[in-house]
Amino acid sequence: MRLAISIPQVWADGTFDPGAFRDFLTRAEEYGFDGAWTLESVLGRRPTLAPLETMAYAAAVTSRIRLGCAVFVTPLHSPVHLAKSLASLDQLSAGRVDVGVGTGGRNRPFAAFGVDPAGLVSRFTEGVELMKACWTADPVTFDGRFWQLRDAAMEPKPYQKPHPPVWFGGNHPNALRRAVAHGTGFMGAGSTTTATFADQVRAVRAALADAARDPADFPIAKRVYLAVDDDRAVARTMVAAALEQMYGSFGLGDLTPVAVYGTPEDVVAGLRAVVDAGAEMLLLHPLADDSAQLDRLVTDVLPQLRRSTLD
Repeated sequence: MRLAISIPQVWADGTFDPGAFRDFLTRAEEYGFDGAWTLESVLGRRPTLAPLETMAYAAAVTSRIRLGCAVFVTPLHSPVHLAKSLASLDQLSAGRVDVGVGTGGRNRPFAAFGVDPAGLVSRFTEGVELMKACWTADPVTFDGRFWQLRDAAMEPKPYQKPHPPVWFGGNHPNALRRAVAHGTGFMGAGSTTTATFADQVRAVRAALADAARDPADFPIAKRVYLAVDDDRAVARTMVAAALEQMYGSFGLGDLTPVAVYGTPEDVVAGLRAVVDAGAEMLLLHPLADDSAQLDRLVTDVLPQLRRSTLD
């Protein structure tokens, strides 16, 4: 079982504290977390820093911990520009980048990004393949429906060879099959329940078997929204408020069932259930008080969780 932590990205205008940010990442690295991950939220009322810039800052203040994003909504990006930025970040971090990708669904404001939503899945898949071509081919020749390149060059290539790990997100059965066909790992969304994630794991493993791919070479992870408090009601209030701010505009109703919250014992049980559902890596995402929650996880939750997984 590998453990990752969500990088604090929520900072109201004028409140970013470089010292607190650096301290959080330094402690996460010292505590032995394998990775620190961002998410992408370009538009919305929750004040969220952009993932690439946040990862670059994080790379500069750490030396070992891996840095990822789950996920870049890649159809809203130019794949050539995104490939260049990620290759540069992989060089700057000496090969510590993980790349999560997803379509983002059909409810995105595509017009704001100058993107035609027609052919969304084709655009997504082609964009990912173009990024890989930019990272690995020399010269780069690509003849797609949306993008074309001939005898182009992109240097430097990523530090990691052939390229950084590409984690796929998604919920639909077709998306899970695409993950196996084009990705190097699957990341379950924080907005899905543990039961739904368990179903996704079964589908991914079936697709791996159909493709004759070794499951040992295709890691499965899940982002877990959480809150730890000695008062379970306080933790639930914390979770409900944050999830409403993150997802309220989608009209999804009460999302607290997707989260793990409560006393340390409650959280251990919830995380153990995610591991039992098939998660080989947990991306722990506190929904408030990042620094204090990090300490509570390390002190009160993770030792119990490790013991429980060894029993």
